[in-house]
Amino acid sequence: MGAEDRMLRVRALLDSVRAEGRTALTAPEGKVVAEAYGIAVPGEELARDVEEAVACAARFGGPVVLKIVSPDILHKSDAGGVVVGVEGAARVRAAFRRIVDNARAYAPGARIHGVQVQELLPPGQEVIVGAVTDPTFGKVVAFGLGGVLVEVLEDVTFRLAPVDADEALSMLDSIRAAQVLDGVRGQPAVDRRAVAEQIRRVSELVADFPEIAEVDLNPVIATARGAVAADVRVILAESLPPVRRSYTREEILTSMRRLMRPSSVAVIGASGEPGKIGNSVMRNLVDGGFPGEIHPVNPKADDILGRKAYRSVTDVPGEVDVAVFAIPARLVAAALEEVGRRKIPNAVLIPSGFAETGEHALQAEIVAIAERHGVRLLGPNIYGYYSTWQDLCATFCTPYDVKGGVALTSQSGGIGMAVLGFARSTKTGVSAIVGLGNKSDVDEDDLLTWFCEDPHTECIAMHLEDLKDGRAFVEAARATVPRKPVVVLKAGRTAAGARAAGSHTGALAGDDAVYDDILRQAGVIRAPGLKEMLEYARALPMLPTPKGDNVVIITGAGGSGVLLSDAVTDNGLSLMEIPPDLDTAFRAFIPPFGAAGNPVDITGGEPPSTYEATIRLGMEDPRIHALVLGYWHTIVTPPMVFAELTARVVEEFRARGVEKPVVASLAGDVEVEEAGRYLFERGVVAYPYTTEMPVAVLGAKYRWARAAGLLGGGS
Repeated sequence: MGAEDRMLRVRALLDSVRAEGRTALTAPEGKVVAEAYGIAVPGEELARDVEEAVACAARFGGPVVLKIVSPDILHKSDAGGVVVGVEGAARVRAAFRRIVDNARAYAPGARIHGVQVQELLPPGQEVIVGAVTDPTFGKVVAFGLGGVLVEVLEDVTFRLAPVDADEALSMLDSIRAAQVLDGVRGQPAVDRRAVAEQIRRVSELVADFPEIAEVDLNPVIATARGAVAADVRVILAESLPPVRRSYTREEILTSMRRLMRPSSVAVIGASGEPGKIGNSVMRNLVDGGFPGEIHPVNPKADDILGRKAYRSVTDVPGEVDVAVFAIPARLVAAALEEVGRRKIPNAVLIPSGFAETGEHALQAEIVAIAERHGVRLLGPNIYGYYSTWQDLCATFCTPYDVKGGVALTSQSGGIGMAVLGFARSTKTGVSAIVGLGNKSDVDEDDLLTWFCEDPHTECIAMHLEDLKDGRAFVEAARATVPRKPVVVLKAGRTAAGARAAGSHTGALAGDDAVYDDILRQAGVIRAPGLKEMLEYARALPMLPTPKGDNVVIITGAGGSGVLLSDAVTDNGLSLMEIPPDLDTAFRAFIPPFGAAGNPVDITGGEPPSTYEATIRLGMEDPRIHALVLGYWHTIVTPPMVFAELTARVVEEFRARGVEKPVVASLAGDVEVEEAGRYLFERGVVAYPYTTEMPVAVLGAKYRWARAAGLLGGGS
């Protein structure tokens, strides 16, 4: 069947189901859809009475499965509407009557079309293949272990639909119990390509028909000879979601360029009175040294902070790139109309009092005004934003002006201030800090699109509570990740999706499970917490990209070596198997009671020369791709001595063109804090009092390198 014919056939079927006021397809209707898309199903027929059931079973010539067919009974097993392994005319008759009686007792008003007689599939591995409509990402395809334990094990992985053959195959390796598919305890391996093809075809089906809310193939019986869906469930959506307004990449870059590199800024609600938000914004712009025009707008003032004030933004001369709002929420709509008439392309809405407080209509009003005039909205309910390379501090919070390569965004004002404090404490140079608040318009995919092209940005870190358009974010991330790392802290990991699920797949598709898999699919590095997000952001640009997977630990303390080894495994890294010649080379520098192998334990009482010699060997040998150093504070080798020699050796090799990521864990008294700062400033990622953090940063660098296609092995 050609693509056009199959779509026409399925379209006619779905339209007829809709015309009857139904959202769930019956099993025979599900079979029609499955066959149109080449989804393998067992032989089956619909029996409308007992004698038809006997005749159908006889044609299959072996044990059969009987299932009730009713548009009003979605979960057949719950209704006692399934009998498995029936053989012989007498047993078929008895099973038919029992199924019908159970169904009528379960749902007295249900319409019963008959009983589905299906050939019994041979034993095999039960898996589930399905698809759901995720509120963030749209059509998502799922795969996991199936059968009655699917919702207990919850061992399921998700991808954006549609998927190609390679992506479908990758899903088989993404579940925790992946080895089961390769055969255990003498069982043969399943036909992986047949299973992957079921996934691909389901993903194609839901991509072709947006009105399909859920598809559930459970179980799919996977054997060495193929994969057949024993049960097909298809559920239609009550309605389609509204289409979100979208912008081309060039349109986004044009507006973001004027937002992040403005020549002229108007402050609506500017004030000369200390303590007011409009005064704080003006002071930050003026005191921060913004070189462009700053235009205060206040109908009750002639002059604010030495700048001429205007009664209305329409009175401001020349071209204005950004209007920063510092007025109460109730006044925003009227002022935004003036901004629109003035053709100012960006409005930064600091005021709260919109959707976050239940004022959804007020937020919808300003969105409509902005769309009508072509104004992009940042906010509302934000602290503002910083664009350091433009000396722009458009916020009522504390200023920050340390220029660098890290772009930071947050949906929350409190998290935004934590970002600011961390940046100041660690002297992290930033290219931008942006508040997103309610995300009435501008959101993470707009900013990612800009930061991807921004020459000042080397790494992007984003705190988010949700995504308005998951697919747009994934598209922007996929364009960005090959060029620079994207780190995401997704809040709300423990919240389950609040969707009314009509299938096993729908019940399993909790928000975080879908976010986790699809962010990984996009190549994004997901941080487990705020501290990790910030540390990854400042450290990743410093670390060279590794050229291979071989990680070597050099430590002065056996206990640290064990913890560092655990951290290497936990972060998906590979401890190098030390070849004999390299083992001999390391042993030449360490005492007899030390230990070569990996970790290389030089013991705690060794002088600086031992640390230097072993680190130098680790940098020299091209088979070693990354070094993890475990320092132990002793008077023999004080912390700053260790820091200075390590920085010197790493810099020497970098000057010779040998660049490897080097991270260090420092155990000791308070002097290790200064040593850690010294190393960080010189390109060695070092942390006191923790074995986990330096290796987590290294693991994040590896994950990015794989996602960017700079290392083999996928993300």
